[in-house]
Amino acid sequence: MPDGVDFNDLNRRMDGAVSAFRQDIASLRTGRASANLLDPVHVDAYGASMPVNQLATISVPEPRMISVSVWDQGLVQAVDKAIREANLGFNPIVEGTTLRIPLPELNEERRRELVKIAHQYAENARVAVRHVRRDGMEHLKKAEKDGEISEDELRIQSDRVQKMTDERIAAIDALLDEKEVEIMQV
Repeated sequence: MPDGVDFNDLNRRMDGAVSAFRQDIASLRTGRASANLLDPVHVDAYGASMPVNQLATISVPEPRMISVSVWDQGLVQAVDKAIREANLGFNPIVEGTTLRIPLPELNEERRRELVKIAHQYAENARVAVRHVRRDGMEHLKKAEKDGEISEDELRIQSDRVQKMTDERIAAIDALLDEKEVEIMQV
């Protein structure tokens, strides 16, 4: 493209990384049970990785219990394994085609684990934003090398891409700080 880089596309992709992070930390609930707690769980089924909510009905019969009714008897063990390996601290109890997941009491140790998970999500989001920045910078350098933009324009647009990146990383850090305070409140 003649003007270097598509800033609308970079904005959209960076906003997508922030939005995905917002969804990830929303799944880290601190109080009551919620079906959203299982959003990050993906099950290897039918030759693909599928979200658990596409293979089962998720309900919350009690404040500290999640019930997962798997539709296909053959996938019960795969769903059980995926929930255990999702690093959410859940230990499902299998009863036929239903998995009951008691939520552990949020003690200090569990709160610290949730904060660590939130930090992992934040780092993944930061990396995604940096990848978008790298793509933008590569486009700009190629455009400058091909003579489409001047060296001055390269510097101006590079600064703009960096500013966009800094804003998104600051937003991720603010969301992380907010979630950390929410998790650690007793």
